[in-house]
Amino acid sequence: MQSNIGSKDSAGSFLKRDREVVTPLGDGGHNTYVKVSAPGTVANLVCGFDILGLCLNEPHDIMEVQLLDEKKIIIHSADGYPLPLDPAQNTAGAPLIEMINELGGNIGFEVTIHKKIKPGSGIGSSAASAAGAVVAANYLLGNVFSKTDLVRFAMFGEKVASGVKHADNIAPCIYGGITLIRSIHPLDIVVIPVPELYVTVVHPQIEVRTKDARQILRKEVLLKDAIKQWGNIAGLVAGFMKNDLDLVGRSLEDVIIEPVRSILIPGFDEVKRRCKEAGALGGGISGSGPSLFMLSKKEATAIQVENVMKEIYERIGLAYHSYVTTINMEGVKVLTD
Repeated sequence: MQSNIGSKDSAGSFLKRDREVVTPLGDGGHNTYVKVSAPGTVANLVCGFDILGLCLNEPHDIMEVQLLDEKKIIIHSADGYPLPLDPAQNTAGAPLIEMINELGGNIGFEVTIHKKIKPGSGIGSSAASAAGAVVAANYLLGNVFSKTDLVRFAMFGEKVASGVKHADNIAPCIYGGITLIRSIHPLDIVVIPVPELYVTVVHPQIEVRTKDARQILRKEVLLKDAIKQWGNIAGLVAGFMKNDLDLVGRSLEDVIIEPVRSILIPGFDEVKRRCKEAGALGGGISGSGPSLFMLSKKEATAIQVENVMKEIYERIGLAYHSYVTTINMEGVKVLTD
């Protein structure tokens, strides 16, 4: 795959295709250390399997990245999570390997991950690690890569996590807001206008691995179901773009994926029904689960929806975490403190 970065010049600077010179590494023009906030995400948005995603303001991981002058990647887990320390098997390390191979040269990165988004939660834990790593590395290199390039690299982290490259968590994590993945080959990402919405998320404390959740999906679907799904996806995107929240609510329906995956999530049907009765526009499984999300027009409604979720899981006797948050328009953020 051809890089959008040329070769190094005699001074060691990376050159873009337009020949704009980026400050040479190690000359004091760029930091060699950066800390970033990598947000959680909601993928699929019910009907948009693998093509729609939304960025959350909470929760988020914190990642620290140090630029090295040798070709190696070091991974640290700051919170005791049993994250793979082999870079090729780590969702932050694999994208950095691809970035280094494309750049060439004698550079590397040391990454410390403060994991606040629990792996297997369904709110983009692997995507946060992958996106945070490439955004931080790109910053240290003088932002020589485009956001599309960063998504391309970060998808290697998702392949480590699930066995499949997909960008529905990665793209909103890097771009912010709501994104549509029109195509993976070639990569074509569309940023969708975002209405003012509140997002309520509940994470039952069980793990649903993305790889396992994919394996139970049907390989074929009925044409009538595909037609209904296409209509819902188109309606959802149109609702966002027109700021028609009632259309958004009507379009939050999945007739293909959710009926299969919902069996893995205790209390799913009751949570969805009662949250809509409480005033939520709608919602469903976040990513592959087990987290559930609901969209609301008003904060007071979102809080009431959270109360419904809490009551159900307390009655079931299943531990959970819950969040009332908004849509993050920035994506991965470089922290200045």
